[in-house]
Amino acid sequence: MKQSIYTIESNACVADKTWRMRLLGDTSGLERGGQFVDIAIAGRFLRRPIAATCWDAQGFDIIYKVVGQGTDEMSSMQPGTKLDILTGLGNGFDAGLTKDAALVVCGGVGASPAFSLVKELVRLGRKVTVVLGFNKESEIVLEDEYRTLGAHVIVATMDGSRGVKGLVTDAISLEKPEYDHFYTCGPKVMMKAVCEALEGNGEASLEERMGCGCGICYGCTCHTTDGPRRICADGPVFSKEEIIW
Repeated sequence: MKQSIYTIESNACVADKTWRMRLLGDTSGLERGGQFVDIAIAGRFLRRPIAATCWDAQGFDIIYKVVGQGTDEMSSMQPGTKLDILTGLGNGFDAGLTKDAALVVCGGVGASPAFSLVKELVRLGRKVTVVLGFNKESEIVLEDEYRTLGAHVIVATMDGSRGVKGLVTDAISLEKPEYDHFYTCGPKVMMKAVCEALEGNGEASLEERMGCGCGICYGCTCHTTDGPRRICADGPVFSKEEIIW
């Protein structure tokens, strides 16, 4: 974990109630897709944990949805604003678990944590299929960016306004992508369905309300085969086999 001050370079709406923010500063704590940062907002007691979408030597991007007062305040922040942020939190996905082909299943803004994972999988020469699920077309994020990385992208929308009509599991059943390991991130009910429907080994990135974000308060525990685990410090990524839904 590293604490530093970051400067907003850009902050723009990229989909329905969804924003992308670029922050300049130290990124040495970010190593794996699925890791998150914890953002302090003036006047708010708790920081906001948000996954890092991608990063380089100059800074990192986050994609977040406006769901409450804190993220609403973030959406109005202007370039040049300084933010106190903890980086390098969480364990992240393990790209090394894929031998030949990976299936990456994301729901909503869960498309963000997996982006750097897919970038690494492609770099390693793995074949990657990404299934993105949304309620409607206006909520879609990162579809074109995933294709630019070299992944095969399948989109599913609940209302049928784009791609396969229905759930991500419907799209997977229809397309039948090949894989030897899968990764998933998104709403809990979606990830549970994905882990129950897919054969083989996989990883899921869990979400929970967090107090400290670094394992001190034990406020974000989940049930696993090894007993209670902290999502912020022991996760957020856990193997399919160890999660007790």
